[in-house]
Amino acid sequence: MSVPASIPTEADTPLRRKVLQRINSRPTTRGAAILLGIMVLLALLAPVIAPQNPHDLASLSVMDNRLAPGERGMSGMLFLLGTDAQGRDMLSAILYGLRTSLMVGLAATACALAIGIAAGLAAAQFGGVVDAVLMRIVDFMLGFPSILVALVLLASIGRGVDKVILAIVLVQWAQYARLMRAAALVERRKEYIEAAVNFGLPTRYIMFTHLLPNSVGSVLVVASISIAGAITLEATLSFLGVGVPVTEPSLGLLIANGFEFLLSGEYWISVFPGIALVLLIMSLNLVGDRLRRSFNVRS
Repeated sequence: MSVPASIPTEADTPLRRKVLQRINSRPTTRGAAILLGIMVLLALLAPVIAPQNPHDLASLSVMDNRLAPGERGMSGMLFLLGTDAQGRDMLSAILYGLRTSLMVGLAATACALAIGIAAGLAAAQFGGVVDAVLMRIVDFMLGFPSILVALVLLASIGRGVDKVILAIVLVQWAQYARLMRAAALVERRKEYIEAAVNFGLPTRYIMFTHLLPNSVGSVLVVASISIAGAITLEATLSFLGVGVPVTEPSLGLLIANGFEFLLSGEYWISVFPGIALVLLIMSLNLVGDRLRRSFNVRS
């Protein structure tokens, strides 16, 4: 017996349909989602489609340094977006830079989200001393500018992709903890939680079966916007010279590498990575903001 087309199946969940409908409801958001998908795909396929491996020093030639877009190098290779001061193909560098920036942003946001959800859920469930201690720590973390905390930490422990992720996690987890606590406190006042407590269900069961699934939605939506913030923070740190190392350039480091050549007319070394960074952050913000508005009950 076939299932009628009007009856939703397990593969076509209401949440998935709602997300797709909201994204497709506006041309701007739909275009941003398509652009974001293309950029993510380019980052994933960078080792396959990039004309050159910018991390392989043996493939670079100093004789090809600072070539303008469209020029050919000594070996006859066409550099569509030009080269930088090390003779690195800018198109390849941007593709690999997208890969590094997205990896740092996604990994840092996921780790910060996990820590923040755990802290906020514990504060809402146990209350009392646990709530007071965790929220004072959150207030302390939120009282400092994010860039200042990250700069101090990286100046102490050095550069590296893992260290940049650690710094971003340190400055982001507190906002997720506060959001999770607020959402969980609202759910704790509802009748189904009171019924579960009166039935004598274990605290762990109530937390992870009832409280967590019904509270985490708004936090996840905010996290989708915070990915752009994490990428921006990483680009800022790399531009200042305390972020990712030169052996694994991100978009921020590529912009910094060409900053000194802007006044000499060799704009492409900084401008093209800057355009890629702006498009990535803009598409993430547009899609994330649309999701936030879609799942906001006040809207």
